[in-house]
Amino acid sequence: MTTALYPGSFDPVTYGHLDVIGRAAGVFERVVVALLANPRKAPLLDAGERLATLREAIDETLGEAARGIEVATFEGLTVEAARRCGAHFIVRGLRAVSDFESEMQIAHTNRKLAPEVDTIFFMTALEHAYLSSTLVKEIAAFGGDVRGMVPPAVMRRLGPRAPVG
Repeated sequence: MTTALYPGSFDPVTYGHLDVIGRAAGVFERVVVALLANPRKAPLLDAGERLATLREAIDETLGEAARGIEVATFEGLTVEAARRCGAHFIVRGLRAVSDFESEMQIAHTNRKLAPEVDTIFFMTALEHAYLSSTLVKEIAAFGGDVRGMVPPAVMRRLGPRAPVG
């Protein structure tokens, strides 16, 4: 069974993330969406909320395609998370050339640390190329409307924290 790991903070998960997850599920038999639980950061949603939101968003958005997708949390090195779940591939989404530069450096470093783990890049769909979790949080913090950027599972949780127009 080919397994891929798609790591991220997903704070919050966007339609761009879900696009990459769905496309990865079409290539790999098993996709583990790995939520980075970094205790040094102060996320908008805590790890438990992000985990629940991810699962709901995947189920609501991807439907039947969600069957081979698992959601888990991890701390530490991404390659160690890949090893723990038996993944030989790390999935990353690219929105622009600027993403490629940093992602290439990370991919080479991961390959040095774990030669058996390779990185696969998916170009984000054009309609989601502008999206980032940071952008969504900023828009929501100022009362902007983030519908169409994030799935309903995120909208339900953002409500009390960041008013949406």
